Order: sequence, then structure tokens, then C-alpha cells
Amino acid sequence: MGVTAIYPGTFDPITHGHTDLIQRGARLFDRLIVGVAANPSPSKAPTFAVEERLELARTALSGVDNVEVEAFTSLLVDFVAHHQAQVIVRGLRAVSDFEYEFQLASMNRQLRADVETVFLTPAEQYAFISSSLVREVAARGGDVSRFVHPAVAEALRLRVRRVP
Repeated sequence: MGVTAIYPGTFDPITHGHTDLIQRGARLFDRLIVGVAANPSPSKAPTFAVEERLELARTALSGVDNVEVEAFTSLLVDFVAHHQAQVIVRGLRAVSDFEYEFQLASMNRQLRADVETVFLTPAEQYAFISSSLVREVAARGGDVSRFVHPAVAEALRLRVRRVP
């Protein structure tokens, strides 16, 4: 039996930064499950419904072997246990991400000591990309095609209202 890893997030929307980490994670682990948080934290109101986020992620990741995309509503560690995963993959774009990610990893370790968290950094050309920045650029009429899959760019174009 190989190593299964979970890469969790809201993926609202999935960006090239996410897909970069997923492609590299797929080379490191036998099975990589992209866990799309159906009910993100109360401070995050998603632009796309979970079904849309799943579809966009599957489209952006088509052709990447050993990757599955699935929604979850439980605690992350329960989703990890359900899939008998051994690893949680998290991305670090900048030093500013570290403190929050360290807290999450520590809490997850307290809840499930048998699960390791592995941090990956995106390629330099994607290090500045975040879903929230992509949504903001799209809402203001900007071209986001360099930052997301074409299907995601089109979904954003159709979804967001232009802000003056």
C-alpha cells in the first residue's frame, strides 16, 4: 500500500499556484486527494458553490495521474482518516503564510499524531498568486488568464461583477 496525501483548500477558484503544487505532490505520493472544503470557515464566503469548485478543479487537473478531487464537510483530520491518508500537503507562498500554517499543522498533529504535514512552495512565477487576488482582479475587469486554467477564467468572467 502506497502513501496517500490530502491537499485541502477552498480552491475558490483553483489557480496555477494550486495546480503547480498538486502536480509536484502527485510525483511525491502514490495517491493525492484534493480536498475541496465544502463549508469553509465563516470568514470565507465562497464565490463558487462547492459543485462548481469541484468541476473547475477536475477540469484544471485533467490529465494529472493519481489525483482525485473530492469535497469534504468534516474536520480535515476526519477526512484524512476516512481516506486512510498519512500526509497533509500545504502550500507556503511566503514567510507570512508560515505562522498560520504552523498553527494548523500543530493542531492537526494534536488531533491525529499519526498524520504528517508536508509544506511545499510553489514555483516562483506562482508565489504571488492567491484565489482572493485572482477574484479581485477579475471583479475589476482584469485579465486573469495567466493565473488560472482557461475554464476558470471563463467561469470568473461569467460570475463576477465588475467593480468600478
